[in-house]
Amino acid sequence: MAESLTQGLLHGVWAALLCGPVLVAAVAGTVFVVRRRSLAQAGSSPDGPDQLFWDIFLGSCVAVPALLIPTLVSPWAGLVLAGAAGASGVAAYRGSPKLLAKRAARREHREQLSAHQAARIQHDELMLRWQRYELDPGCSIDYPALTDVRRPETSALIKAMRTADQLRTATHKGYPAAVGSLASSLAAAERAAGIPSALPAKQAG
Repeated sequence: MAESLTQGLLHGVWAALLCGPVLVAAVAGTVFVVRRRSLAQAGSSPDGPDQLFWDIFLGSCVAVPALLIPTLVSPWAGLVLAGAAGASGVAAYRGSPKLLAKRAARREHREQLSAHQAARIQHDELMLRWQRYELDPGCSIDYPALTDVRRPETSALIKAMRTADQLRTATHKGYPAAVGSLASSLAAAERAAGIPSALPAKQAG
């Protein structure tokens, strides 16, 4: 009798060790996927119910056998694993919003870095374009309005330059918009000065 109990206990332990991680991962993963989809879609997608069914169905295809097999081997092992599965599901449900928020923050940070890098490249190109009107004698003589800060378009351009320069030093969210404003201000100043639109592209090469 004692030997039979010992063997049953060992079988239950092995069954729990083998199936436990699979069960816990399946339950936690299913809850996380369902929770993520519900937070993202907020029930607005017409495919939501169908997708919810398949998420739960696929998770159950893994979780149910992982719970059923140890239960058949040893009922107490099934009870332990059922408790562990429930705890993992609750933890995944409660922790999903925080985890999703962290992932969204990391994604936003990467996008911000990419946008900032692209803005730096555009900023450099705009400054090279502007410097022609200061450093190129021909452009300075032909288009003096581009260096005349008394003109409203040129004054706005100088302010846009100053703003872009101030935001360039750090990864500021407003830097790409400031560079876009600089591009618009430069184009407006060029139009007001009567500069042909083909001039920048022609002399840039």
